Amino acid sequence: MVSVQDLSVSFGSFDLLTNISFLVNDQDRIGLAGKNGSGKSTLLRIIAGLQSPSSGLVDMSREVTIGYLPQQMKVDDTTTVLNEVITAFAEVTGLSEEIEHCSLEIANRTDYESVEYLKLCDYLSVIDERYRMLGGSNYMAEAEKTLIGLGFERTDFDRPTKELSGGWRMRVELAKILLKKPSLFLLDEPTNHLDIESIQWLESFLSAYKGAVLLVSHDRAFLDNVTTRTIEISLGKIYDYKASWSKFVELRKERREQQMAAYKNQQKMIDDTEKFIERFRYKATKAVQVQSKIKQLNKVERLEVDEEDMSAMNLRFPPSPHSGTNVIEAENLSKSFGSLNVLQHIDFKIHRGDKVAFVGRNGEGKTTFSRIIIGELDYEGSLKIGHNVKIGYFAQNQDELLNGEKTVFQTIDDIAKGDIRSKMRDLLAAFLFRGEEIDKKVKVLSGGERSRLALVRLLLEPHNLLVLDEPTNHLDIRSKDILKQALINYDGTLIAVSHDRDFLDGIVDKVYEFRHNRIREHLGGIYDFLRKKKIDNLREIEKKDAGKKEMQLENISSNKLKYLEKKEYDRNLRKLRKKLEDSEKVIENIENEISELDKSFATGSNEQAEAEDFFKRYQELKELLNEEMEKWEQYTDEVEVFLKNNG
Repeated sequence: MVSVQDLSVSFGSFDLLTNISFLVNDQDRIGLAGKNGSGKSTLLRIIAGLQSPSSGLVDMSREVTIGYLPQQMKVDDTTTVLNEVITAFAEVTGLSEEIEHCSLEIANRTDYESVEYLKLCDYLSVIDERYRMLGGSNYMAEAEKTLIGLGFERTDFDRPTKELSGGWRMRVELAKILLKKPSLFLLDEPTNHLDIESIQWLESFLSAYKGAVLLVSHDRAFLDNVTTRTIEISLGKIYDYKASWSKFVELRKERREQQMAAYKNQQKMIDDTEKFIERFRYKATKAVQVQSKIKQLNKVERLEVDEEDMSAMNLRFPPSPHSGTNVIEAENLSKSFGSLNVLQHIDFKIHRGDKVAFVGRNGEGKTTFSRIIIGELDYEGSLKIGHNVKIGYFAQNQDELLNGEKTVFQTIDDIAKGDIRSKMRDLLAAFLFRGEEIDKKVKVLSGGERSRLALVRLLLEPHNLLVLDEPTNHLDIRSKDILKQALINYDGTLIAVSHDRDFLDGIVDKVYEFRHNRIREHLGGIYDFLRKKKIDNLREIEKKDAGKKEMQLENISSNKLKYLEKKEYDRNLRKLRKKLEDSEKVIENIENEISELDKSFATGSNEQAEAEDFFKRYQELKELLNEEMEKWEQYTDEVEVFLKNNG
């Protein structure tokens, strides 16, 4: 489908990519791996046709269409959420108008046997087929389903896009790209602005998609659930693995060990050769051998080894000052912004040493409650901060508090104390500040770079309560590993607002779900919470009489409960599929009758083709077909939603 051939990218004397080649096939699910700055985003831009390589080419057939989502994009905000999204259906709406125009012209003509009339009928048949293939009149339902999947409420559909934050605006752009149904998705960090539920919806969408997907992500769980192939960019070269992320990590380790062994062997050979040359350089009897060794050395293609994985660094937060047993205690706490109620009658308690996650759809109050805890927002009700609690807060606007006139190194040097001072450069490198970058002034850094620098500062300051709001959005996988290990070893209290399941796994032992203005406590880790959510969804669908069934289920053994749940699951699924199959049979019958009428009309062999009721019946069948297609789409959606909610 897409062929990348001997592609190279250079900036001055620096080679970013060197003669790389690979194919993207139909229905490929490819994750691009590599350190930040290795060329992943550059490669996506080149395939999308937005950047030219220094040499080489990207070859694809004319039929291939591309949907590209960059990390950042400029957008026009002149309409509403729904109206902006349905611009993705420009071809569908254009076809609808053309079908209406052709149908009207056919209805007003009487030259039934003329060549022009027959051509017009053929043309109508072609565009009608294309219209149905693209979803036809069901495009509005698809747009709504996609927006809801990405976390929007129906009340958001008529909101002006200019009111949305950058993260929600990116969701609108993602929805448009998904709805265009291109041959190839190019997605650069698509999960950065999504909550856990939206990420899971996107996973399901991409896994079932009929086209190809090439994506960059630092979310391990997302990569494992979507991709089946990994292309690693390392030192300008690529390594292609027919495996998802977790398996790729194992294979890469094996390759690196082989690479390191070859590198050490070569270094020993070079060292031995250089010693021989130096030892016998001035001995006439060895002149021929020395020249031979020099030529041999000049021909050697020097092996390179990518720099070591920085996640092995053992970095720790400073010891936490001792605090009271009750760190935070909220009673009947509420918060509104004008007429918008965000939190209502919240009771919340966190003890010393607890490590908890705040999860839930965006806009449900996670960040609002975090800001209340640190004293940035007022509220109604009661909130008590425990004795000697010293709060460290990281948010997406944390970078605004940094001194723009200081360099990266000075920013860290001002607060680093003790043994960590000897590891400052390693720590900065782990968070992607390497070489000359540590001498840059903060004011010239990008927003993402400033956020990472603020996170490094947080690692160095003594706090006994950390409140981290989406700390991993601008980190690569190695940097996330370093932060994760530091938080696992952290001896204080932690509140983490995050959509990154892999990051939260192993850190938190309690999850607070924000939903419908309230907070619900779930004991256990993040995957315990997600498993329980799936079970709850299954039971919600299956319940006919909630109260009665709950009383019954309490008295049934675990094995029998699973059997009954499976039995009811199968029964409900059969009902949904039966409706779908019946609809397909109706569609088949209607299409067969339309086909017979088309043949009759085209050959002129049937007197019915000249009768007035022929066209009346033809139009009735078309209308019946459209109605049944809408039902079929609805039944299909019901089956998909059922399967998605029940794993």
